[in-house]
Amino acid sequence: MDPIQQNLLRKLPGVDHVLELWDKTQPVEDGVPRAVLVRSIRTTLDRLRTRILAGDELLDEALFSDSQLLHLTEEAVKKAMGFKLKRVINATGVVVHTNLGRSLLPKRVAERVAEISSQYSNLEFDLEKGARGSRYSCVEDILCELSGAEVAIVVNNNAGAVFLSLETLAKGKEVIVSRGELVEIGGSFRIPDVMARSGAKLVEVGTTNRTHLSDYERAIRDETALLLKVHTSNYSMVGFTAEVSLQDLVALGAKYHLPVMKDLGSGNFVDFSKYDLMKEPTVQETIAAGADVVTFSGDKMLGGPQAGIIVGKKDVLARIKQNPINRALRIDKMTLAALEATLHLYRDETQAISSIPTLRMLTLPPTLISKKARRLQNRLKKLGSDRLKTVLIKGSSRVGGGALPLQELPTKCVGVRIEGLSANHIERIMREATPPIIGRIENDLFVMDVRTVQDEELAIIASTFKKIVAEA
Repeated sequence: MDPIQQNLLRKLPGVDHVLELWDKTQPVEDGVPRAVLVRSIRTTLDRLRTRILAGDELLDEALFSDSQLLHLTEEAVKKAMGFKLKRVINATGVVVHTNLGRSLLPKRVAERVAEISSQYSNLEFDLEKGARGSRYSCVEDILCELSGAEVAIVVNNNAGAVFLSLETLAKGKEVIVSRGELVEIGGSFRIPDVMARSGAKLVEVGTTNRTHLSDYERAIRDETALLLKVHTSNYSMVGFTAEVSLQDLVALGAKYHLPVMKDLGSGNFVDFSKYDLMKEPTVQETIAAGADVVTFSGDKMLGGPQAGIIVGKKDVLARIKQNPINRALRIDKMTLAALEATLHLYRDETQAISSIPTLRMLTLPPTLISKKARRLQNRLKKLGSDRLKTVLIKGSSRVGGGALPLQELPTKCVGVRIEGLSANHIERIMREATPPIIGRIENDLFVMDVRTVQDEELAIIASTFKKIVAEA
């Protein structure tokens, strides 16, 4: 350790000294718990000590003045007292962005959640009978109505739905799956791993790119409990390929008295091909094809809260309902309220498209996106800064959430350059803003895809840039 480092370490005060400074300068009732204050001071001093030992050349004795120590402590306290989970502005162009919370709830759905969560409710009380009821009764009827299924169950997420179904129907027995459908999605969710945890035995058939009905049939034996088909929603295979249709697999299952399960992954009630998007099998079509069990997510293309939805035939789902693990995976009143309110919107497809943010963003016409991009560009130009330059860029948005991986959504982006600041520097400042604004960097520009930016957020973005050019 060199003499400069030793000197700086000697200058570093103790916790008691900073506490005394705080007590002298802050109001008596500052609202900061003592434990939080002490922890913040220790964090501040530890960071300074780490910088000293690392030989940070930007450190000097001025940083250890009383005023600077108080400033650093105030920043640490503010961070400690703030919420870790924050609202952010999604300017990435990825509609169902897993890292940014996936689907946005419609306003009326959020209001419904607030109402139910802040009051008592008939969560497990049958108002007609005056006795204990099922917490799923509020969503089962409408799920069956929309999907055409006989019965419905809801758990915490689709991984839970798949696990629960496999554990119930095939624990200790064999499940036949095409080798080309053994997918892995975000968060290391792998079909083989989930199957192994459920106690079911995986039987792979076919090849990576081609699987035939005869492959399934040759694999059937006394130990077979289930035929599983997985929708490869997070990747696509093209070229010399072949797969077995759900209808043919259902016919094979009926021949050998075996249930057929389809994991839709994302899942949707709307035929997106009507809106110039790629065709995705809907839940209704999957049920109509005869699947005994269908699982899908609630917070992806459905546009609702996180949930794993299981729909299908009464005799098969009755077994799943009775599984004790079901209780460990059940959803709470807030999720139920959000899911029920979202499902109600699907009774009118036009209303669903216009009021569910995920559907609205996916089907947004290019002309409206261009107008929004120009509005944002004009707001930034009106800041009157010669240092700030903007450009409109043609781009492609993504669906996200493991759905429609080949779908490119034509979009318009606003690229920003600020003289004297690198694109990386701008990206960091935007990420640390309140609220954080998440975009991307391309060609030394900070780029914002307006497809996923809400109308009311344009003013916030402009205000943030105004602050940047004023302070930088």
